[in-house]
Amino acid sequence: MTQANELLRQMFAAAVAAANPAIVVPPCLPSKPKGRVIVLGAGKASAAMGKAAELAILQQWGIEPSGLIVTQYGAAVSCEHIEIIEASHPVPDENGLDAAKRILALAQSAGEDDLVLFLVSGGGSSLLPLPGEGLTLDDKQTINRALLKSGANIHEMNIVRKHLSAIKGGRLAAAAYPAHLVTLAISDVPGDDFGTIASGPTIADPSNVDDAAQIMARYKLDLPAHIKAFLSTDAAQTPDPSNACFTNSETRMVARPQASLEAAAQVAQDAGYTPLILGDAIEGEAKEVGIVMAGIAKQVRNHGQPGKAPLALISGGETTVTVSGPTGRGGRNTAFLLSFAIAMDDAPGISAIACDTDGIDGSEDNAGAIYLPGDIADARAADDRAIDYLTAFDSYSFFEKLDRLVMTGPTLTNVNDLRIVLIEP
Repeated sequence: MTQANELLRQMFAAAVAAANPAIVVPPCLPSKPKGRVIVLGAGKASAAMGKAAELAILQQWGIEPSGLIVTQYGAAVSCEHIEIIEASHPVPDENGLDAAKRILALAQSAGEDDLVLFLVSGGGSSLLPLPGEGLTLDDKQTINRALLKSGANIHEMNIVRKHLSAIKGGRLAAAAYPAHLVTLAISDVPGDDFGTIASGPTIADPSNVDDAAQIMARYKLDLPAHIKAFLSTDAAQTPDPSNACFTNSETRMVARPQASLEAAAQVAQDAGYTPLILGDAIEGEAKEVGIVMAGIAKQVRNHGQPGKAPLALISGGETTVTVSGPTGRGGRNTAFLLSFAIAMDDAPGISAIACDTDGIDGSEDNAGAIYLPGDIADARAADDRAIDYLTAFDSYSFFEKLDRLVMTGPTLTNVNDLRIVLIEP
């Protein structure tokens, strides 16, 4: 299955390349402003976006921009005029708190003739941990840990985060007003919703505090009483779409998951496979989605493969992992793939990859992993039971022992997860 292994890696590389900030950011810049250009940003891809924007602004406008961008550790790139700070993701730290305070202050310094260019991508929510009045960084860390273990989807997580923040949910737009505010976004969320990417710091928020309280109750989040009490204060309410601060604000999507899925599909087609894109917003519990995807793959191979040609089933979106009890290592992609592998049980002719396009699966050092027929048998031969790894939330260790981890390091972009299943006739 060497050929399948290589093709899966090539398709993943193509998906990542389709969201390269150096390519997608410059065409989306607005017109030259009368005043200053202040570049702000947050997210896993934001530093690379900042470098692309800085070069284009210097070349096209002859203006030296200023500003500050916060990205995750290991994802910084060198800029000449824009300061880059690294901070922790997915659980925020002091660096992120300091960056968020300074980004808010820079937005507030903008005048009517200035352009505030906000560059945002997935991960920005954890990287801008500016707590609401009366809350602390410890509170934000507690909230994030509880949300990550709860099984809540990204949209629900961000509703809670917005109403406990002093910068998210449109509050950064309020700080920048009346400057011209342009948000350039790389989407990593289902539906490419601007308000969900990084919890929408520059986007009007249609949700309210009751929505946040209901989510906290639905997932039985074990949070201190003072955090829950904050939702009853005026400070918890976010600017809604009628707020005047959005009158001089515009948004532009520079990269989205669908384009990356299409790039992967083209590689498959060039290799003689028929690509089928199943969707760019598939959600659900990782292990359950893995079982369903395995069922689809078996059905297609046994009964529905048109013309008996090789197929590539391609999907994106963000699954979740509900954690209970002690845990090992692994993110949602290896959890999905291990569940898929168990359900496949070495059925011939079916291989798969599951990776995060940012190069980091959860909080580990891998992008994801690859499954090939025979992997389950190899694990059994080593006295390893795949189901034990899945139950212990230790999918990383399972694929590490098989030498199936995909290690890319931070890719400096982020358009969510990519899952590919290759089916031979």
